[in-house]
Amino acid sequence: MVNIAVLGYGTVGSGVIEVLNVNGERINQRVGDEIYVKYVLDLKDFPGDPIQEKIVHDFNLIVNDPEIQIVVEVMGGVEPAYTFVKRCLEAGKSVATSNKALVAKHGAELLSIARERNINFLFEASVGGGIPIIRPLNSSMTADEIEEITGILNGTTNYMLSKMFYEGADYDEVLKEAQEKGYAERNPEADVEGYDACRKIAILSSLISGHQVDFEDIYTEGITEISKQDMMYAKAMGMTIKLLASSRRDADHIHAIVAPYLLGKEHPLYNVNDVFNAIFVHGNVLGDAMFYGSGAGKLPTASAVVADIVDEAKHLNRNIMTMWKDEKIELQPIADTSKRFFVRIKGQPEALKAHLESKFGPVEVVQLEELKDEFGFLTQVMTEGTFDECVKEFPSILHRIRVEG
Repeated sequence: MVNIAVLGYGTVGSGVIEVLNVNGERINQRVGDEIYVKYVLDLKDFPGDPIQEKIVHDFNLIVNDPEIQIVVEVMGGVEPAYTFVKRCLEAGKSVATSNKALVAKHGAELLSIARERNINFLFEASVGGGIPIIRPLNSSMTADEIEEITGILNGTTNYMLSKMFYEGADYDEVLKEAQEKGYAERNPEADVEGYDACRKIAILSSLISGHQVDFEDIYTEGITEISKQDMMYAKAMGMTIKLLASSRRDADHIHAIVAPYLLGKEHPLYNVNDVFNAIFVHGNVLGDAMFYGSGAGKLPTASAVVADIVDEAKHLNRNIMTMWKDEKIELQPIADTSKRFFVRIKGQPEALKAHLESKFGPVEVVQLEELKDEFGFLTQVMTEGTFDECVKEFPSILHRIRVEG
């Protein structure tokens, strides 16, 4: 019997218990032993729920119990999760977590403790929810040098942008609907400002580079400035707008960014809609690969957590996780990266094009009949720094969006 404890009985924690109950027979068969939930730690009681008999309120009962071999941390946040997880690892207990904030901030240290004690710290659910991505990078793709990971890593913003694109809705309208459906929190800042996706790409960047990438160092831009008008231009150009989290290797540097991008129909992420997530990976040997599925939600996330429990139960005395060093890798400055831009500007192209091209070089004008007092234009590939210098000449610029590919 493999005894486990679950820290937190919220959405994901209750999902873990449900998955273990529903698929317990098959899970035990795959482990070759019985997974038994001995404790569930929570501040609250749950009268009427069968889990109540396992509810405890004192973490020390768990960390000091030699029978507990695996601890599942699904509390969220950095503290007290970090303190609890570190103590569990130091006590020789493997840990599985869905906590992206914890992994992004303390992943290198916790992986190192697990390696020293020949146990495991696994976090598949911290990045793609139900989409497997950590495990493939850790095992199936270890022969490759991963040169790029680009993903739609936040279901809330993808749902909102899909509604804006296909239904012509405006930002405030789709945000309200997303909150009503439970896709967005009452305070949606982590999603709509890109912070959630930023932590996830920081974890992936650390994993593929072998060095710590701090999420605070990643340029991050959310979707709050994306408008109905932006979507009208996207449609006119045969494109769509997605919030992308991207990490690319450039010699000895990593370039990481979270921002809205215009994607053409040929892009593999163009048709990823609604609350679905997808992750595109390019390896120098494998070439291109795609991972697609439910990036969030109670049961998809719980499924990924339970998969980590199974891995840890099968490898109780053997460390299987690739680790990264706590030394930070240098991120390429955003100003030095190159791309195309789409720009909306007040005025008429006849009056402004010559001036625009004197600064930006050749531009491709996009006009919409519905928008009489403005137009759009696409630049050639240029660095972010050069673009930022050019826009200073044009105070009538309304908005700009990066173009992928």
